[in-house]
Amino acid sequence: MNPGARPAGEATEAAAAEHVREIFDSIAPKYDLLNHLLSMGLDRRWWGRAARSFREVLARPDARVLDICCGTGDMTSALLKERPAGGAAVTGLDFSAEMLDRARVKYESANAVWVKGDAMHLPYADGSFDLVTSAFGFRNLTNYAEGLAEIYRVLAPGGRIGILECNQPEGLSGFGYGIYFQRVLPVLGGLISGDRAAYGYLPESVARFPRPKQMLKMMAEAGFVESAWDGYLLRAAGLYRGMKALG
Repeated sequence: MNPGARPAGEATEAAAAEHVREIFDSIAPKYDLLNHLLSMGLDRRWWGRAARSFREVLARPDARVLDICCGTGDMTSALLKERPAGGAAVTGLDFSAEMLDRARVKYESANAVWVKGDAMHLPYADGSFDLVTSAFGFRNLTNYAEGLAEIYRVLAPGGRIGILECNQPEGLSGFGYGIYFQRVLPVLGGLISGDRAAYGYLPESVARFPRPKQMLKMMAEAGFVESAWDGYLLRAAGLYRGMKALG
């Protein structure tokens, strides 16, 4: 199985990580518009649905919440909608300064802390969070197994993980999805953003990403228990959920 993202077949994880960062810096100005258009507006619904899956944790005022690969902050915002007034801030972390600049502007008054950092080397002590999420960003990590291990490390015992990611459906729906994702999306995304190569990377990254059965196996190997996958929209996307064992 592929260890992680390789946007141009780079030989090292360091080169791959730098290339991914450059891609997201370059498309940041049109990122939100393209997300909404290419998902037909379903991305907003998916963020909210994923956040509501963790209402029990988010309802606790003192819950410590980290949203990695946060991009322009939309998943972070969805999490905040489930937080009580006066609750602890949600931390949004991303390695793209351009993405974070837009998150700070979009959610200027939000109870959020925006941090530039590497999801593969989180700048937090062991057991720092009760919930760690990622929406459509985890597949861009250069090593999926190590990314899961790092999330596990910073979660407190009983802490939850939530990864909302793309998937390649099978059967007839998968055939139609493949045509759209591999042929239409790169052209449309390239025309709007001016960077066709970046949107050529998108279907490649989804093709490399583990399917649900593989991903759940990796989560178990990382130590997560009670892991499950909830498929959204003909299984074209879905939420991976799990818990760090209680000691």
